[in-house]
Parts: sequence; structure tokens; C-alpha cells
Amino acid sequence: MSADELDEFRDSLRALLTKHAGSAALRESMTTELGYDPKLWTMLCEQIGVAGLAVPEKWGGAGATLTEALLVVGELGRVLSGVPMLGSAVLATQALQLSGDDDACERLLPDLASGERTAALCWAGAKGWDETPIRVDNELLTGTAHYVLHGTQADVLLALTNDGLYEVDPEAPGVTRTPTPALDPTRQLATITFTDTPARRIATADLTGLRQRLREIAWTALAAEQVAAARYCLDQTVEYTSTRVQFGRPIGGFQALKHRMADMYVLVESADSAAQLATNSLASEADSSTEDAWVARKHCTAAFEAVAAEMIQLHGGIAITWEHDAHLYFKRAHATSHLFGQSPRPT
Repeated sequence: MSADELDEFRDSLRALLTKHAGSAALRESMTTELGYDPKLWTMLCEQIGVAGLAVPEKWGGAGATLTEALLVVGELGRVLSGVPMLGSAVLATQALQLSGDDDACERLLPDLASGERTAALCWAGAKGWDETPIRVDNELLTGTAHYVLHGTQADVLLALTNDGLYEVDPEAPGVTRTPTPALDPTRQLATITFTDTPARRIATADLTGLRQRLREIAWTALAAEQVAAARYCLDQTVEYTSTRVQFGRPIGGFQALKHRMADMYVLVESADSAAQLATNSLASEADSSTEDAWVARKHCTAAFEAVAAEMIQLHGGIAITWEHDAHLYFKRAHATSHLFGQSPRPT
């Protein structure tokens, strides 16, 4: 899409989310077993086609790029929506495409691209994403994957093992799916244990490259989400300080608060630049994509944490109440700082 088309796409998506994914809807859905509103997910898939954006047309997708898909991730992050866009429509579909197994893509991607089914990628150990917790012996999987996005609700499990990528039926013998309590109540995580579980191997030419590329995609997607959420925190803070009156004038008029909001603005804008660079590098497969993703991961994480904390400080006492959404953004900021791990700067 051109820049103008991307802006129009964002406007349409934001209008839909403003109408159907407000604070009340978020709070209602995050307490359900599913963790998100299935009607919203169906609407996003049928009306906008979000689940198939980064899937080629030959496999039922829209044939767009990661740029469009991560724009959606960002807009969903802006309202803290818990629909399975990141876990299924980005990570799982990209894992399948990166595997190079056309038969697996032809079999699985059409349903994932339509949103009719969802998939969850199992690839992290208890200590993080740098270890491989699932082992293979005679096509049987054994091990425990942690921090699996929407792992208890997914229709398909994709296990990244020491021997490649495997497709697992969630109802197969030896599969145990357990919801994982987390700091962020708006995002569903699960622990999935495989015990001599039968699985179907997906051909993987370069396992190390696949894992590295998935990490870059995950970090860049999180950066897009963090920037959008941080910008929302900034906008809400500016709006609040413009209307909250103290000593006969809006508190936003006080110099000290102006300086703090100016600092928030600089953080958001610089983080936005880092996230956009990482997204463009991934979409174009630039040589600098590894470092660009790492920079976006570091800077956007720090920016979101700082802006979310300032949002609470500048809102005052109301921000520490359950009824206000500030605490949800604060929790999302700190939870995303750990999601998908950290690593040293690429050399």
C-alpha cells in the first residue's frame, strides 16, 4: 500500500475499534475464558481481512506485507485488544511461511487467513525464548512450552523443536494446556506440555534462521504495539491535563507539567521512528533488519514504560483506581518488556 492508502486503512480500522473495542468492551472480554471478544475478531477478519494480510493470495490471504499486518497490531495495541492477531495472524502464519513447506502452508494457511481457525506458536522455555524446550523422538514430542499466546484457545499448535517445526492437534494424546496467570490481564498466555505427543513434521530448511527471523518479527510487532499504546497514553494525558482545573486554571498550563509532557512526546515520536524503520526493514528484507529490530525492541520498550508511568503520575489519584484504564496500560508496558525476551546487540 502507498502512504495514503495506509492512512486510509488505519482510519477505517481505528473507526471500527473505537466503536466496538472501547474500555467497557475490553474489561468485559478480558475476564472471559477466551480472553477476547470473538465477535470483534470475526468482524475484523470478515470486514477488514486482518488475519490474512501477510499471507499470499495463493494460500487464501490478501497478499500484502508485514507492514499492513503490523499496522493492525499497533492499532489493536492502542486499545489493548486481546484478539489473536499477534499470536496467530502474525507469528504462526509467518512461521509456516518461513518453513518453506508449501504442503503445510496449503493445508493450514487458508483457514488461518480467514480467521476461521487460530494457531499458537510454542517456542519458549521457562527461562525464555533462547532455549528449545520441546524435544522430538520418533515423531513424538516431549517438553513444556511457556508463555504461549492464546495457547488454550488455539485450534492448531505449532511447536518449534530441536528438530524443526511440528504441527500438533490440541486434542492429541499427551497435550496439556494450562492458562498462565500474568501481570497483563488483557493478554492470554498458556503453558503447554507435550508428553509423547504425536505430531506432524513441517519441513524446515533452516531452523536457526527461522527462529532468528521469528524473533525479529516478534520484536518489531511488539514495537508497533508499544508505540501505539504509548501514543494513546500521551493523548489521554494531554486531554486530562487540559480539562483538570486546579488553582483556577487547567493543570496542563503549568510549566513543570508542560515539560514532562514534552518529554513524553519526544519519547513517543522517536520510538515511532524506530518502530517504522524496523517494520520497513523486515518488509523489504533489508540487511539491517536484525539490528533495526533490536533497536526498536530496546527503545520502544523503554519509551512505553516511561510514558505509561508518567500517565499515572500526571493523572494523579484517579489513575491508581481500578475504574481508570491507566493501570492496564502500565501493566501492558511492563509485561511487553519481558515478552519474547531480550538479547545482546547484534554484531
